[in-house]
Amino acid sequence: MRPVLKSSDYGIDRTGSILVTEKLQKLIDKTAEEKGILLLERGTYLTASLFLKSHMEFRFEDGAVLLGTTDESQYPVIPTRAAGIEMDWYPGILNCNGQTDVVVSGAGTVDGQGEYWWRKYWGDDMKGGMRKEYDAKGLRWACDYDCMRVRNVVIMESTDVTLKDFTSTRSGFWNVHICYSSQVHVDGIRITSCGLHSPSTDGIDIDSCDHVLVENCVTSCNDDSICIKSGRDADGLRVNRPCHDITVQNCEVLAGFGVTIGSEVSGGVHDIVLRNIHYKGTDCGFRIKSSIARRGYIKNVLVEGLEMVNVKYPFHLFLNWNPAYSYCELPEGYEGEIPESWKKLLSQIPDNIPKTEVSDLTIRNVKAYNEPDYAGISRAFHIEGFEEMPIKRIHFENVSLDCKEFGVIHYVQDMQWKDVNISVSEARDAKNDDYDNR
Repeated sequence: MRPVLKSSDYGIDRTGSILVTEKLQKLIDKTAEEKGILLLERGTYLTASLFLKSHMEFRFEDGAVLLGTTDESQYPVIPTRAAGIEMDWYPGILNCNGQTDVVVSGAGTVDGQGEYWWRKYWGDDMKGGMRKEYDAKGLRWACDYDCMRVRNVVIMESTDVTLKDFTSTRSGFWNVHICYSSQVHVDGIRITSCGLHSPSTDGIDIDSCDHVLVENCVTSCNDDSICIKSGRDADGLRVNRPCHDITVQNCEVLAGFGVTIGSEVSGGVHDIVLRNIHYKGTDCGFRIKSSIARRGYIKNVLVEGLEMVNVKYPFHLFLNWNPAYSYCELPEGYEGEIPESWKKLLSQIPDNIPKTEVSDLTIRNVKAYNEPDYAGISRAFHIEGFEEMPIKRIHFENVSLDCKEFGVIHYVQDMQWKDVNISVSEARDAKNDDYDNR
């Protein structure tokens, strides 16, 4: 039987008023040495970054909260990957870096105190901050990297990891980031980082990983709900680690931008299964996004058993997404500092490397409809490849869509339809939509 080490036995404050990072880390180290279970008992634990070790379980008691400090001086800056670029950045609140055989479980919460970090990005009025400053300088593409914000949970270069039953809320940046890892099981976690001004609060990001299973999860956030990635632009091509053999199933997706592949796909994405997912009030259902600068590929994707209620864009596949963020160039006459992360973003990709290749998508057993009082956007399709690199071999089967608009389909080759029923109740101009920049 594995030994259980209780937080109350080690004099660790649980009022949330005293920083307990050092004491918690010592208890983590001791638990790993004994190959035991750390039981974080009910209470609030104010902490900076914690680093789990191999052969241990970190178990939340119901009502236990890891509360991330907003004192930035307490967070180390370490080598990691942030939004597709390898760079020095803040780690998460709870981290598993280079470890194996680790479990995080229990009905507790990781709380990032996101409002502090969101104000850092948008300013106190949620209209300014670093974002407004960078936009004015023509540096929109650099803001998300320079405005360092803390993720709630980071699994990095690890194997045989289980994340189960806890809640991630108010994350400063992405909620749960799984990167360069294999054999990861995410089961029954909840994401609640929803808010109009909570930028980049992705739910679960699976980044250059293999053999990851995400199931029984509920997400509500203000960016991609569950997202599959593999690195950005020249740096993603350099690292060259595809994301593959990923399954997402039996999940509930609420507020957020949907289940997404991209936009960072430079390392490639293949062999993906998305099944039995229920959406309500989500911006997108199945989404693919890339850009001319990304390159990479997406292939062998199975999407099945989706039910979408009040979803704005059931199928949103757009390969020239958000140019202001995706295309990096210095403003004319710029004479300021050029950090190492900018140099990576500015690196040119040889012209002989093709644009993002998307092929072999099977979409079946899908139903999308709106409730009678739904008054939002409702567009069945926004599918747009490249003229010289169309999306190839998309097969729709047993699909029923009851939407206000049909939408657009551009630059597609070999699209097959079998038992597809579409009802369209209104006519609108798709060109008036700004969603491609979100």
